[in-house]
Amino acid sequence: MRFLTPLVLLFAAATGAAEPVRFFAMDTAARQAPAEAAAVLAELGFDGFGGRPATAKAFAVELGKRQVAFLNAYHVTKFAHDTAELPADLVQAIQALEGLDTTLWLGIQQVRLPAGIKAGPTAGDTVVVPALKQALVLAKAKRVKVSLYPHAGFWAESVDTCLRVANAVDDPDLGVTFNLCHWLKVEGAERDPVPVIKAALPRLNFITINGADGGDTRKLGWDKLIQPLGRGTYDVKTFVANARAAGYRGPFGFQGYAIKMDPKALLKETMEAWKGMGK
Repeated sequence: MRFLTPLVLLFAAATGAAEPVRFFAMDTAARQAPAEAAAVLAELGFDGFGGRPATAKAFAVELGKRQVAFLNAYHVTKFAHDTAELPADLVQAIQALEGLDTTLWLGIQQVRLPAGIKAGPTAGDTVVVPALKQALVLAKAKRVKVSLYPHAGFWAESVDTCLRVANAVDDPDLGVTFNLCHWLKVEGAERDPVPVIKAALPRLNFITINGADGGDTRKLGWDKLIQPLGRGTYDVKTFVANARAAGYRGPFGFQGYAIKMDPKALLKETMEAWKGMGK
């Protein structure tokens, strides 16, 4: 895999890090067909790509030709207390990634509890934890890792929830992701993310970033919370530096959901901003 690009080495030197920093694009930004997306990502210097299980193999083939890594595939599922079987969609998502040496990015949208059980911050854990343990049996057989993806409005909308569940499962193949835009929507810009990143470090697989505005971010729309990297008033450069200083050594990904720009122009502007962060 191509991870030792000049940009990566520049960033490592600038931050005082001994190892390179990897930067990938989500398919929310790299919205082209597999061959075109792979060519653009390679041309612009991206190290990896995050896609979806349904198209994972097609993208992995094209990315592999250009030494760009297929790092993860995003999927959303629901769990219920009254079934012993894994959701069929989750089984299908894991199977679709077999042999790709990649990670399933898993958003937990909803947890159905028994009647009469009062919903609370940890009420769903008794359903989710055993379900994830069961899912990991299948994932390990397919050589797929799993990373919980916090998403605003989901049952698992916070990094805290994802980390609590991952710690309860306590499996090295289950990690967590930190998504800046969802953090700003759920927690607000006033909460310091560094203590959470430090607490999550043993399980933290990915951090996603993008341009964003600051202020009362819980009240902002996604058009303000997801912008091309380099735009917006929120200090993403400092956020990245602080995450690195806290000890995070995994890849950073660019979230481009609903940004109304030509994909290549968006990726080019974002890469230029990323390069600026390494100076």
